[in-house]
Amino acid sequence: MTTLPLVITLEEHYVSPDLLAQRAVDDYSYVLPKLTNLGEERIKDMDAGSVTLQVLSHAAVNAPSSHLARSTNDKLSAAIEHHSKRLAAFAILPMADPHDAADELSRATKELYFVGALINNHLDGRFYDDPFFWPVFERAQELDVPIYIHPTFPSENTKQQYEGNYPESTAYWLGIAGWGWHADTGLHILRLFASGLFDKFPALKIIIGHMGELLPFQLDRIVPMSERWGKHERGLRQVWRENIWVTTSGMFSLAPLACLLHASPVEHIMFSIDYPFSSNETGQKFLEEVKKSGLVSEEDFEKIAYRNAERLLKVRAIE
Repeated sequence: MTTLPLVITLEEHYVSPDLLAQRAVDDYSYVLPKLTNLGEERIKDMDAGSVTLQVLSHAAVNAPSSHLARSTNDKLSAAIEHHSKRLAAFAILPMADPHDAADELSRATKELYFVGALINNHLDGRFYDDPFFWPVFERAQELDVPIYIHPTFPSENTKQQYEGNYPESTAYWLGIAGWGWHADTGLHILRLFASGLFDKFPALKIIIGHMGELLPFQLDRIVPMSERWGKHERGLRQVWRENIWVTTSGMFSLAPLACLLHASPVEHIMFSIDYPFSSNETGQKFLEEVKKSGLVSEEDFEKIAYRNAERLLKVRAIE
């Protein structure tokens, strides 16, 4: 077995019992014990996969109220204090009220020492190119913390596009991990660019997962098209390279990584697993495969495994 360096993972999930009780989350019964455990079992799973530091974020959830977001973040903070060298966190935000969400981002990062926030890909079908949501991005730039845009379930007005001459269960999976999650999140990044968000907030830091949500493969085709989307201070390729960080979460094969390495600076690529929907052991095997593949130098391998995350999140992985 290949000796791995320190490892940081940052699309790793948990579920709040409070949000679960309010039926604000999907049916995660098949992994619920792991999602709700923030103690020794989670640490054991990290050890089994050689994960040094895990950044927690809530699994896809209906937008919480301001009060519930605050209490959820408080309880997460209290829980991870018991393993402060092994666990960090992204805040959950009440995106239906962007000004409250911005204030909660400030509180969570300044008082609870969270490393940023993870938000759903849309709010009931509304994407964040709507300036209504921009106070959150303005605050993130001021605080110099990243916003992780994570896939969520299709809104009621988009479910139909996944339905067809096949069982309802097939439409469900097409709408989520089988296609929709990734295509919709990739589209969201293009909408943000087209709206001028990155002109308004040029230092904004956005993270997306799953090897770039299909965009690295399509980028060379999209960039020339984007020149017709109105005047922007920086082109799409420059924004992609300067404002977008990508994790490998849930993807464990070399071909998409090779594509991502051609599309993005290696300094903007970070390893992640998508625990507990993927296992830490699977992630460990993939890292070993990457190390043996020759795709990256030893220095760049360490950047992907933990150094880039340390720099972006201002954390330290400690043996």
